[in-house]
Amino acid sequence: MIDVLVPFNKPYMTGKELWYIAQAHAKGHLAGDGAFTKLCSHWLERITGSSKALLTHSCTASLEMAAMLANLGPGDEVIMPSYTFVSTANAFVLRGAIPVFVDIRPDTLNIDENLIEAAITSKTRAIVPVHYAGVACEMDVIMDLARRHNLVVIEDAAQGIMSTYKGRPLGSIGHMGCLSFHETKNIISGEGGALLINDATFVQRAEIIREKGTNRSQFFRGQVDKYTWCDIGSSFLPGELIAAFLWAQMEAADDINSRRLALWNQYNAALEHFEREGLLRLPIVPEECSHNAHMFYILLPNLGQRTAFIEYLKSNGVGSVFHYVPLHSAPAAKSFGRTHGDMSVTDEYSDRLVRLPLWVGLDANIDLVIGKVADALGNLKSIH
Repeated sequence: MIDVLVPFNKPYMTGKELWYIAQAHAKGHLAGDGAFTKLCSHWLERITGSSKALLTHSCTASLEMAAMLANLGPGDEVIMPSYTFVSTANAFVLRGAIPVFVDIRPDTLNIDENLIEAAITSKTRAIVPVHYAGVACEMDVIMDLARRHNLVVIEDAAQGIMSTYKGRPLGSIGHMGCLSFHETKNIISGEGGALLINDATFVQRAEIIREKGTNRSQFFRGQVDKYTWCDIGSSFLPGELIAAFLWAQMEAADDINSRRLALWNQYNAALEHFEREGLLRLPIVPEECSHNAHMFYILLPNLGQRTAFIEYLKSNGVGSVFHYVPLHSAPAAKSFGRTHGDMSVTDEYSDRLVRLPLWVGLDANIDLVIGKVADALGNLKSIH
C-alpha cells in the first residue's frame, strides 16, 4: 500500500487570504460583522439578487436559522431527500420537526419533484430541495407546489454557489437559501456558510436570530438607542478572520469557477467512451441548469465494483470517496424521521456513486488520475 499522492481534496488559496487576515487584525475588529463580513455579504447579495445575505459559521447554522424563521415546531413535517448530509435533517429535528424523506431522480440525484405532492399532509410546513453536485432541482415545480400548499421553501444550496437554474442563482429561488464555505466546497473559509433571505419579510427577524435573539444589528445602525433580548436565537456569526479569508476567495470566484469547470470537462470527455461501453454512468446536467463543477462523480454498476474501484485507486495513490449514506437508513431516522413511498433510487445510487478528485491545482495530475481510473475500470470488467 502506498500513501495517497493525489488527495481527494486540497483546499485552494488565492494568495491574499493571510494578507486580508492581517488587515482584519490591524483594523482591531475580530468579532463578527466587521468590514470583511460586509464585503462578503454585499458580494453575495449582488451575485444572487437576494434581499439579504447573512454570513454564518456554517451551512448547518444557516439551516438552523431557516428552521427558526419558518417557525417550525414539534410535529411539523418537512419534505426533503434522504440522499443528503445529516445537517439537512438535523436543523429541523432540533426544532422538533419531522423530516419526511422522498426518493431522488435517477438523472440528477436531486429530490424527485413528482413525488413531493403525494408526501404533503396537513402537518407539512416546508420543502427542502438539495441541489446535489451544484446541479439545480426542478425549482419551478417545487415553488408552484409551495404556493398551492402554502409551504416555505428552504434551498439547501450548500454545493450550489455560482450555479443557476434557468438563469437564476441557486439559493435565490426559494424563500430562503443556505450556502456552505466548508473547505471541500468551491469557495472556502475552512468552515463557514451564509443564509440568503429572498422573502424580505424574514429579514428583520433573521438579523435578530443571528445575533442571539437581540436587536443588536439595529443598534449598530443607530435605529434603536440600546439593544435587548427580542426573540429566540443563537450565536451564528463567523469571526472577522473567517470573513477576511472568505473575501479573498470571493474576489477570485470567477477564476476558481472556470478552473474547476475545465477539470470537470476534462474528466467528462476522457470518460465518455467508458460510458458507451456500459462500464459507468457520467453526471447528467439538464439543459436549463448551469453548474459550478462542485464535484465529478461516476456511477458504477454495483456496490462490489465500487468497492473494488475505490480500493484500486487508493492502492495506486489516488484518493476517491463514496458519498452519503442515505439518511432514511440511519439509526436516528427511526426516532426522528419517516419515509414516504419507495426509496429504491436512493438506495441503489448511493451504493454505486464514486467521487473523483476535483480541486483547483489538480491540472498537473489529472492525466495521471484519468489513467488510473481507466486502469481500475479495466480491472472491473471481470467483476460481476
